[in-house]
This record gives sequence, C-alpha cells and structure tokens, in this order.
Amino acid sequence: MKKFSGDKALSPAKARNCLMLNLFATPGLGSLVGGRVLTGLGQLILFLVGFVFICFWFVKTMKEYYGMMGNLTSDDISIHVSYSRYFLAGIMFAVASWLWSLLTSLSIIRAAKTPEPAPPGSAPPKLGP
Repeated sequence: MKKFSGDKALSPAKARNCLMLNLFATPGLGSLVGGRVLTGLGQLILFLVGFVFICFWFVKTMKEYYGMMGNLTSDDISIHVSYSRYFLAGIMFAVASWLWSLLTSLSIIRAAKTPEPAPPGSAPPKLGP
C-alpha cells in the first residue's frame, strides 16, 4: 500500500515540474509523477472523459455540415440539431480535472522539502581516476 500513499518527499524542482505537467500538459500526469497515483488516475480519467465528449461533438457537428453539402436540392429540409451540450459537458469535465490537478499540484509543492546541505567538512566525490 506504500505505492499509493504518496508519502515520499520531493525536491522543490521536481514539485515545480509536477505543477507544470499538471497545468500545461495533461491534468493528472504531474500527479502521477509526484507519486499521487490514485489522484492522478482520477484526474486523467476525468480529463479523458471530457476529451471524448469534445471529440463526439466535433464528429457529429462535422458529419451534419458535410451532409448538408450533398443535399443541395430545395426538396430536402434538413433539421439542424445542436450538439453543443456535448461540447459544454466536455469543457466542464476538462475544467474540473484541471482545477483538481491545480489543487493537487499546490499540495505537492507545499509538501516538497528542500534538500539538506552537505555537512561542513565533507568532500565532494572524485570525478576522475
């Protein structure tokens, strides 16, 4: 169960990188890198659900518009169906995932610890032979 606890201390640089991944790449990815596995998977799944809704909206809308090009006669009356509710649902899922990842990233940054400096008198390791 230690794998899912997320208790390992991160450096401030790695915590900052987790924040950048979460906010600017994919929500949930930075949480996974930061050791918050269950939270990261939840954020990633929520974001992917929103992405699927937006893709569904795009395909249905384009199918309707391209279908209108084939029916140029005045005999056919096409009914315009709005699929905007799928787009709005996708945006809401994506925004919820992004906000959740923001909160997780802030908690990762708060939990990050600066590395302790080397004790005085300790020599750096030798690099050459």
